[in-house]
This record gives sequence, C-alpha cells and structure tokens, in this order.
Amino acid sequence: MDLEDSPWDDSPSSPDHSQETTTPSAPSAPTSSNSKPSRTPRRYGAQSTRLEAVDDSLGPLGPLGDNSSTASIAEEPPAPPQKEQGRTRHAVSTNASGRSSLRGATESLSLEDDGVDAAVTAGKARVPPPVQPAAQQEGPRRQTQRSVSVEQAAKPSFEITVGDPHKVGDLTSSHTVYQVRTRTTSKAYASQTFTVSRRYRDFLWLYNQLHSNNPGVVVPPPPEKQVVGRFSDDFVESRRAACERMLNKIAAHPILQHDGDLKLFLESESFNVDIKHKERKDNGLGVGESKGWLGGVGISVGAGSKFVEHDDWFHDRRIYLDALLAQLQALQKSTDTVIASRSALAASCSDFSTSLRSLSTVELSPSLSGPLDALADVQVRIKELYERQAQQDALTLGIVIDEYIRLIGSIKTAFTQRQKSYFSYQAAESELQKRKSTQEKLLRAGRSQNERLAQLGADVDDAQRRVNSARLLFEDLGRLMRKELERFEREKVEDFKSGVETYLEGGVE
Repeated sequence: MDLEDSPWDDSPSSPDHSQETTTPSAPSAPTSSNSKPSRTPRRYGAQSTRLEAVDDSLGPLGPLGDNSSTASIAEEPPAPPQKEQGRTRHAVSTNASGRSSLRGATESLSLEDDGVDAAVTAGKARVPPPVQPAAQQEGPRRQTQRSVSVEQAAKPSFEITVGDPHKVGDLTSSHTVYQVRTRTTSKAYASQTFTVSRRYRDFLWLYNQLHSNNPGVVVPPPPEKQVVGRFSDDFVESRRAACERMLNKIAAHPILQHDGDLKLFLESESFNVDIKHKERKDNGLGVGESKGWLGGVGISVGAGSKFVEHDDWFHDRRIYLDALLAQLQALQKSTDTVIASRSALAASCSDFSTSLRSLSTVELSPSLSGPLDALADVQVRIKELYERQAQQDALTLGIVIDEYIRLIGSIKTAFTQRQKSYFSYQAAESELQKRKSTQEKLLRAGRSQNERLAQLGADVDDAQRRVNSARLLFEDLGRLMRKELERFEREKVEDFKSGVETYLEGGVE
C-alpha cells in the first residue's frame, strides 16, 4: 500500500518534515506495510499540535498548514497561554514543589529542543510580577501591632501640676495661692489646657465634697493644716508637692475623675461664686437633705450602740490598718528626727566654717591662712550637703509616709460610712417590724377598718422598700470598699518603692 491510501493521509506531511529535520533516514520508514498501523499512531502520539506551533515559531520550515494562523500565533500569542504562563510563574516564585513539577513538564515536552526552552524562558520574562505576595507580606505586620482596649481608649488622661506658690493678702488675711495647671484629653472640659488659682482651703473643700459624693471610695487627702511656720520655704514646698500628688491621684481614679466637683475645682475661673451658687442649687433641690438622710439615720441609731463587724475580711483589714498606722507613725517620727539632725549638722558646719574663715583673716602667716580658708570652704560644702539631704528626705520618703498616714484616715472615713449604712439598714428593718406588728394586731382585732388597713399595708410596703434599698446600699459599699482596699495595697507598694529608690539615689549622690 502506498502512502496515499493511508487512513492517516492528513498526517504524514507533518511527521516527514519533522523527521527530515531530525534524522536523514525518515523517508525509508514507509517501506514496510505491516509496521504502519503501529508506527503511525506512535509518531502521532509522540508529537502534538502545540509542539508544531512552537517549532514553527522558531523558524520557517515550510508550509505546515494555515500560514495565517501560524503567523498570528508567532506574532501575537493568544490570551489563554499567557494566563497559563502567568500562573506558572507565580507557582515557580511561591512554591518549590511547583518549580520542580514545571521543570519536569517542560523537559517532557521539549524533545531535546533548545529552542523550545528558550521560547518558554522568554515567555516567562515577559509576564509581570504578581502583586498578591506583597499584600500577604504586609498582612502580618498589621496584625502584630498592639491594640488598645476600649476601656483604655475611652479613659481620659490628666496631667496636673501645682506650682508658683506666692503669698497674698495683708497681715490678718495672708495666705498662699498656688497655680493649678491641667492638661487633659477629657471631652467634658471646655479646653485641653487651662490654669486656675487655688488656696489651701479650696483643696480641703474638694476633699470633703468627694467624700460626700462618693461614699465608700478612698479619697486621696490634702496635707494637714499648720498654723506655725506655714509661710516657710520648706513647708510651702512640701505642701505644694502633697497637693499635686493629691490631684493627680484623684484624676487617675476611675470613679473620682468623673465627679462634677473635680471639674469645678480644676476649671472654674470664679471658684468662690460657683461654690455658693452650687450650694444654693443643691439646697433648693433637696440634695443636701437626701445626702444627709443616710448620715442622720446612722448617727441617731449608732450614737448609743456599738458597731460589731460580722465580716471577717473587714475585721482583719481594720486590724491590719491599725498596725500599719502605728508603724508609719513611728517611721515618720524617726524620719523627722533624721531630718532635724541633718539640719542641726548643717547649721553647725555653717558656724564652723564662719569661725575658720575669721581665723584665716587674722592669721598673718600665708602658709597657715591658706589651709584655714580652704577648710572653711570644705565646711560650706558639707553644710550644703546636709541641707540637701534633709530636704531630700522630707520630699521623697517623708512625703510618702505622711501621705499614707492621711490615706489610712480616709480609709477609716470610708469604714465609718459603711457603719452608717449598716445602722440605717438596721433602723429600716426595725421600722418594718414595728409596722408589721401593728398590722397583725389590727388584723387579729377583727374590726372592719378598711381604710386603716390599707394605710398600714402601704406603710409596710414603703418600709420594705426602704429595707431593700438600705440593704443594697450596705452590700454595694462592701464590694466597693474591697476594690478600694485592693487598689490601696497596689499603689502603696509602687509609691514606697519609688520613694525608697529616690531616697537611695539622693544618698548616693
């Protein structure tokens, strides 16, 4: 059978061209007719239409079909192969296993043709780099940034400084005025930075108002009042530092920082007028009576009775606070003794230096007057050192001890408020029992007094509401005081640690 009668008459031309290119003995293949059924499918299976198009793009080897389609493929490759190459490039850049699989597929289709590898490499070079890996690299960096909780983001920050103390007034009404500068991020204030003038009694008013507005809260107290030596430089400086610590602790408290009286203290330009206006407004609305109802009931009920603590936790805390107060008072006494001793040594060194300098001026011999004058200078430096140490002791460790002695007093005030709430709770319960007994007597009498029974029923319901309200107030005060005492312990450790470190640093210097 000749080649024209072959059932694969449309394929011999293509294999012959490829065989002429590769092996010179290709025309002798069709001599055997028995091997044609097995030879021709093998040649057809070994080559593909895609390989034909690649070979044609390498060089013109003759008419292999439609020249227009081949030219369009060679000049402008179709979209699907370009997308496939792009995906292949992405797989090569991101996956090592994909690189090896792609290399194996290319080697299986190349048929030892270097031109095909060059064409594939050239096609890969024209593909733009993918954008996805860059976005994946930026993602983890955004996730590793620390996030702030909602409570911390919503909590306003305060930075309060008390400074520029100066004496105002005449001999009978003289007092010290301080400049209170506040910087805050709270939206409740008109501006973020403002400055007002306050005197000591204004700080004392703020302390009493915060105690009255927030029962059970441990309010940082102002320094103690002093009559003798209140205009000395050391006392004014220690009072200024104590007032500054008081305001910053109040502003950092999660409950006290939202109090309206604190806003009035920090922001008001006409403070005395605003205080009087607020007092008249509170008295007109009956706020003072509502605030005093709890205290009035507690005082009247607890005046003749003794409070017995039923909670072991509060009982242990009260004993602990009494022991802590005694130890702090002893430490304060020792610190005052050390400060007084350093001040006395400074005064003695000053006198010694003055005597040495006087002697050096009288001495005629220069070899003796020079060393005496130098020794006088050394004593002046020692005197300054003692004065600095005395001031450092008072402003570092001494002010912390004094502050926590006063804070224990604030805690005891909170304990007193809790006792008053307990007495009011007991008073409300006794009143409820009286009204219930009156109602039961009237019901046992069997008389038809419907109006009086209805009134007694309403009184019993009202007394029951008072009992529930007093009981809830007493329980809330207990929970609040537990949190406040835990906060007191944490801040005590931090403040004493900072005070001791500053004290030691001053001693080293």
